[in-house]
Amino acid sequence: MKKNQITNIEVKKNNRNRIFRYICKKEKTSNPEISYDLKMSLPTVTQNTKELIEKGLIQEVGELQSTGGRRAKALSVISNSKLAIGLDITKNHVGILLTNLKGEIIKYERFNNPFKDEDNYYIEINKKIKDFLSEIVKNDKNILGMGISFPGIINLEKEMVSYSHMLGLKALPFNSISKFFSYPCYFINDANAGAYAEGINKEQKDEFFYLSLSNTVGGAIFNSNELIYGKNYRSGEVGHMTIVPNGINCYCGKSGCLDAYCSAKRLSDITDGNLDLFFKRLENNDKNIKEVWDDYTTYLSIAINNINMILDCDVIIGGYVGSFIEPHIDSIKKKVAKRNTFSDDSSFIKNCSYKVATAALGAALNVIEKFIKQV
Repeated sequence: MKKNQITNIEVKKNNRNRIFRYICKKEKTSNPEISYDLKMSLPTVTQNTKELIEKGLIQEVGELQSTGGRRAKALSVISNSKLAIGLDITKNHVGILLTNLKGEIIKYERFNNPFKDEDNYYIEINKKIKDFLSEIVKNDKNILGMGISFPGIINLEKEMVSYSHMLGLKALPFNSISKFFSYPCYFINDANAGAYAEGINKEQKDEFFYLSLSNTVGGAIFNSNELIYGKNYRSGEVGHMTIVPNGINCYCGKSGCLDAYCSAKRLSDITDGNLDLFFKRLENNDKNIKEVWDDYTTYLSIAINNINMILDCDVIIGGYVGSFIEPHIDSIKKKVAKRNTFSDDSSFIKNCSYKVATAALGAALNVIEKFIKQV
């Protein structure tokens, strides 16, 4: 009897969750429309939307146009009833973002703030977050929590940043960071956060690999609305895949890693740290810049082809370089196609949807998703 009761509770929760997700993706909808599209009985839908209204998550917003009978009441999510903060911590900068239940970016700011694993650093970041929120958030109770993106190995089982060579961290417990903040904190690797931003709200749920080309190179596998973490939470760490045996030294201490050939720094170092200037000069056909770019994309094409050979899925190019990649993606596809053993079709290579704030957004959406799952 108890087993049946648990099953019924789970079925009811799953129904409410599906209904709420559906409403979140619509500007306006109605009980009959939800019932038809989700293939649920109208009484089931009506009871669930009533509960969601009582929870303050959705509201009636007038009526829909009549299709011949009585006009149905229009329903819409109260987008800002729940909010989430995204915090993107890098070696030299901090990005802070606020999003709502629909995944809309309400506000985003980025600060020059070199990382230090010291109390004063976290105290200063907490102050920046309070200042950031002061003019737009009237009720702290609406904030579900804060997603924190780190460049490093995030071990969710042991609850620690187990390793970040870029930040000089090893075995840093989550609670030694979260104690400085006023909200529940949820930690995520920066590449995983990027993949989350790209995949979580998409209608198409196919598997893809997110290749993050920032000042470090990382990656993440996203499949059926979930991140694939791997046994030791190191899945997707292609930055330290060997591209050239005994090649250029990598910051990790090894040689020939993809990171040494395809990090954003490989390009921005040519233009005094200004990646935007690199691509402007590329567009202006600067000969030296074109040679660097040709070299860069040759190694990038090797990596993309290797990833596709292993996973046989789409590869989304993101990170700092990804935000500039769209005008150049066809030339990259041609290089990959030449390396592909099985097909000259390189349509599996995609440019990223988000050009800025990707890791911060993904970290915040991770918090939103945790809430939605338990609605």
